[in-house]
Amino acid sequence: MVSRRYYLNISVRIILMMVTCILFALAVFRLPNPSILTLLGLLIPIQAYFLIRYLNSINRKLEQFFIMHLSGDVTTSFTGSGRKDEFEGLYSYFRRVNDKLESSRVESEIRNNYFKTIVDHTSTGLISFTMEGRVELFNDAARKIFRINVLRTLEKLDLFKEGFSDTLKALKPGESQLINLIIDDDLLQLSTRKAIFRTGTIDLHLVSFQNIKSELEQQEIESWQKLIRVLTHEIMNSITPIITLVATLTRIFRHKETGILKSLGELTDQNLEKTMRGLDIIENRGNGLVHFVRNYRSVAILPKPEFQILNLNDMFTRINELHEDILKEKNIMVTIECPHSLHLQADGKLIDQVLINLFKNAIEAVNGILVPRIRMTAENTDNQVVIEVEDNGAGITDYAMQHIFVPFFTTKEGGSGIGLSLSKQIIRLHGGTISVQSSPGKTVFTIKI
Repeated sequence: MVSRRYYLNISVRIILMMVTCILFALAVFRLPNPSILTLLGLLIPIQAYFLIRYLNSINRKLEQFFIMHLSGDVTTSFTGSGRKDEFEGLYSYFRRVNDKLESSRVESEIRNNYFKTIVDHTSTGLISFTMEGRVELFNDAARKIFRINVLRTLEKLDLFKEGFSDTLKALKPGESQLINLIIDDDLLQLSTRKAIFRTGTIDLHLVSFQNIKSELEQQEIESWQKLIRVLTHEIMNSITPIITLVATLTRIFRHKETGILKSLGELTDQNLEKTMRGLDIIENRGNGLVHFVRNYRSVAILPKPEFQILNLNDMFTRINELHEDILKEKNIMVTIECPHSLHLQADGKLIDQVLINLFKNAIEAVNGILVPRIRMTAENTDNQVVIEVEDNGAGITDYAMQHIFVPFFTTKEGGSGIGLSLSKQIIRLHGGTISVQSSPGKTVFTIKI
């Protein structure tokens, strides 16, 4: 670390101190001259002082170096006095460490600027904060969403919605939540997701925000369009023949040329029979419309769930026994895979209705299959109960997949088209989701609650 000059300097100083001490001893015993004793006595501590000072100089340089780096200063250059001396080797190490730390600092700054640029240019709003509510990150997208430039404390967001900050703190990691806000008379529908990570000794909560109002509005428009198409189809199927039949019956009771009503004597028994048949058809179609409206009400208005603890294995077994006769008749093999200890907090009647509907659909789907099979499974995954109803039927067409949960859409002759739509609404009332995947030979309905 240091040169030979350093060791030579130390050696010379020690030797001079030893010589001075010897001379002082000789003066005491051989030549006790007060002036000489005083001079030598002062010279010894002076030499000791300069030796100690010289030895401490290297410690001071090390101390200065570490103090500067602990304070974050890695730009100071150690060059000594400008001339080569015994500490030139130490200066060289200092410069090398300095250069390395400076290089790391520059790289870190470039990396931080890079990530900051990415964070500021993303279209997703990001806010990171401590549990005490101190905001550490507030990117440009978040500024545009909330229309404020500075956010130092999370509680400032309570101005937009009471308890908003507490809602963000209470979000569970990985959990998505839709939050509605009104800012400057503009409705925002924010999809939020949270992650928690540790920096040093601090836990930071990172919440992302995405305004999905336009996407939701587009989906809502498409859903309404699908619903209106189905409603129009069903109503026109009933109204068109009624109008045609009324026109036919009207012609029976009016003269074709003048349009004047016929007298009773002009009407034949055949005319009356035809009229009665027509009225029966009108009544039948009218009842069909009433039934259709009732079905619509059952989809639009659902009872509030009454939650209880359900054993899913018992539910599966009960549904299987309920359809035992038709399963034997069609030689359908049913497999149940569900732990006996698996429970679900839900409304038993409503969940029964969903599972029975899915099971009946599976029975119809395997009709005509050589070896028909239905499989019902349930498991607990990531604090979610996942239920699957699978069949090995022919599968669902792409067109049907797009409309399968639309009310009154059906591909079955005589079907009402409300079963799957009703099931989806029931599962949503339980805070869950229902989805379907289908290919030839395998269709799986998946419920997650």
